[in-house]
Amino acid sequence: MKKLKVVISGGGTGGHIYPAIAVAQALQKRLNNQVEFLFVGASDRMEMEKVPKAGYPIVGLWISGLQRSLSTKNLLFPFKVISSVFKSLGILKSFKPDVAIGFGGYASGAMLYASTKKKIPSLIHEQNSYAGITNKILKDRVNKICVAYDGMERFFPASKIIKTGNPIRQDLLDISGKRVEALSFFKLDASKKTILIIGGSLGARTINESIFEGIDKLKEANVNVIWQTGKNFSKAESVQHSTFKIQQFIYEMDLAYAAADVVISRAGALSIAELAQVKKPVILVPSPNVSEDHQTKNAMALVDKQAAILVKDIDAKSKLIDELLALIKDEQKQNELMNNISRFAIPDAAERIVDEVLAICAHR
Repeated sequence: MKKLKVVISGGGTGGHIYPAIAVAQALQKRLNNQVEFLFVGASDRMEMEKVPKAGYPIVGLWISGLQRSLSTKNLLFPFKVISSVFKSLGILKSFKPDVAIGFGGYASGAMLYASTKKKIPSLIHEQNSYAGITNKILKDRVNKICVAYDGMERFFPASKIIKTGNPIRQDLLDISGKRVEALSFFKLDASKKTILIIGGSLGARTINESIFEGIDKLKEANVNVIWQTGKNFSKAESVQHSTFKIQQFIYEMDLAYAAADVVISRAGALSIAELAQVKKPVILVPSPNVSEDHQTKNAMALVDKQAAILVKDIDAKSKLIDELLALIKDEQKQNELMNNISRFAIPDAAERIVDEVLAICAHR
């Protein structure tokens, strides 16, 4: 049997990279490893580390986004686009893929543009409730568009849209029964409520600052705290408390979620997909530093269904701790949020995307 050759492109953030890896793993499983992958990313972004760590080869393109502020770097943007498209055409010529899959980000734009130019069956996945610029540019060129939210006809041709959800890691599909192990792992007091604070893979300055400024209130509240700070928040090192576990990065996210009674999180698409799957009451603090403010739009999709609480980034220092302490005491509200957010879970998202990938290959 001839191996299916798949080029996968996307990156810049974990929200693009981890769904791409999840789909690659699902394809491997479905095809009994009769598949060969080549990932394509931006040469200076986190995919160049994360993808090889997951066991896949990756090639980097000289590409980056436009700077929001006036910057001389923007003058290079047209040259980077042209260079990346030509390099993508070269990659396609040597790798000869049967199908191309894009997960957003500028590298995905260059590769999927080249793929569609070569008439290679192509599919894109949009993680957010507000479509990114790359996918909006590609919408008329690709065969299928997989989405995670309803109402995406605002951005894409309805005939191409398939609602698949956002793929998440396998270890988060079922955390039931892990709570005792999780509390033991983090050395937490089983008689206390546990708060999990996460700001994405790079941390979140506003969340970190807000928690640090309210640390005395948290100590008085007599709770457990698991706090992922990211790399660049040294103030947290000064916090000493027996039931506070503070780490730059949490690798055991299944156990962190299993231990948590309430979560504080940014509103990235992948974070929301995970929170829906693990059914946790959450206070979302959307990052204002993302294109088209899509985290706020992601958050509002939940808030409108009473599935999450929203605290704006600009209000976090004055409101976040008080909202958190009110929620941790209100079990009825926690249950309401848990029930409502669970309706957003799509546990077989990666499998649904694989179905569409194989369908467009079959029609070639």
